[in-house]
Amino acid sequence: MALIEEGRVCIKKLGRDAGSKAVITKILDDNFVNIRSSVRPHERKCNVKHLEFISEKVSLSDQDQLAKALEIDKSKLTAQPKAQKSTQSKEQKPPKAAA
Repeated sequence: MALIEEGRVCIKKLGRDAGSKAVITKILDDNFVNIRSSVRPHERKCNVKHLEFISEKVSLSDQDQLAKALEIDKSKLTAQPKAQKSTQSKEQKPPKAAA
């Protein structure tokens, strides 16, 4: 059984949402994955050392199954992700002239 795979249900061991259920949504590399947890509605990067894998696996395309695995209301799954911050730097003001 492959532990690190998309759709695998796991439990967060560390962090502010420790003890909550999460589902792996994307594998980034050997050490990091994107997860979606029952505490925070948006996806985020997580170290696999912070996860405890359980035998349950869900389909990411099935919203009902995903909501049931995370033990949350289905309406929370449709929450919009956070807005990305602009990468443009703020305009700098010219230096004030000495009086």
